[in-house]
Amino acid sequence: MERIIPFTREHEMFRESFARFVAGELVPNYERWEDEGMVPREVYKRMGELGYLCPWVDERYGGAGADFLYSLIVTEEIVGQGVRSVFAFLHSDIVAPYIASFGSEEQKGRWLPDCVSGDKILAIAMTEPGTGSDLAAIRTRAVKDGDSYVLNGSKTFISNGILADLVVVAATMDPSAGPKGITLFVVERGMPGFGRGKRIPKVGLHAQDTAEMFFEDCRVPAANVLGGEGNGFRCLMQKLQQERLLCALGSQVSAERCLKITLDYVRQREIFGKPLASFQNTQFTLAEVASEIQVGRSFLDTLVLQHMAGRNVVQEVSMAKYWVCEMENRAASRCLQLFGGYGFCREYEISRLWADARVQTIYAGTSEVMKLIISRGLGL
Repeated sequence: MERIIPFTREHEMFRESFARFVAGELVPNYERWEDEGMVPREVYKRMGELGYLCPWVDERYGGAGADFLYSLIVTEEIVGQGVRSVFAFLHSDIVAPYIASFGSEEQKGRWLPDCVSGDKILAIAMTEPGTGSDLAAIRTRAVKDGDSYVLNGSKTFISNGILADLVVVAATMDPSAGPKGITLFVVERGMPGFGRGKRIPKVGLHAQDTAEMFFEDCRVPAANVLGGEGNGFRCLMQKLQQERLLCALGSQVSAERCLKITLDYVRQREIFGKPLASFQNTQFTLAEVASEIQVGRSFLDTLVLQHMAGRNVVQEVSMAKYWVCEMENRAASRCLQLFGGYGFCREYEISRLWADARVQTIYAGTSEVMKLIISRGLGL
């Protein structure tokens, strides 16, 4: 089915260029990065040099002032070519928008050019060992001391946790105030009292550096407060729509890749003297998978247009985050089954797609949290 998104010739040229970059510079090295457990920071620098990071940033800060479709294309090509652990979307389209939307002119001028160039890599630190999805229960504490703030606490499951040079940290200045006590701070690499644990080994996304972070009397200057005191929770809520939309988009593209490589496999693989594709079970399974994938694509493309138009589609994005991410897991599992024992072997890409899919229903808000948001939107 033809997509409803109005890609222009400029968008297509950008896609062709970026697709060549991914195929030529990321794909050949990806297995090594998976084994090493890290995407080299030089990848971000190279992407910055070529204009592939934060393309939407205003020209006065070094960006191209491009629309959201350029970010969509970057995510689609990275996931679509099977190099999902390159978390450029987190850097460009989840964390950098906090600086652009809530930063002062001084802060934007200080940080955004390095975000665009790839000289500074970004992360956001919300999740804590005891809070999970409950952002209002954040316990990392910030105490004002003169013209700075002292942070104490810890964060966990932080994507880009090892590579990050700038980390947007959510901390509370008054635990009894709940959401109203939360403030955002930009903590920079090298600040005294800012430490990181070792990379956390994970079931999937092996090349994506996930780590714990620790703040022990970490002194952060007042100039690094983002969005003003007590406004952190409001800032977080404003940016979750795009984060969850991108998460769902990644799941959609990965499900499409699962289907593609499985179709190629079943046409070539023979069993009982016949191609695996000739069996009705194979045909029905892939027909069902393909149908769910098409439903997801149609829904997501509509949401992309609504998001670009500035509409509040939190309810619908929550539905997409829940349903599409669950759909990806179903698709990956059912496709892997058709590979038989080979599907459980690392040399077959389907095994990586299956493992990488699992976290999609957990981070950026679990499926259960999405259902809670949806049910509240229904007045329940």
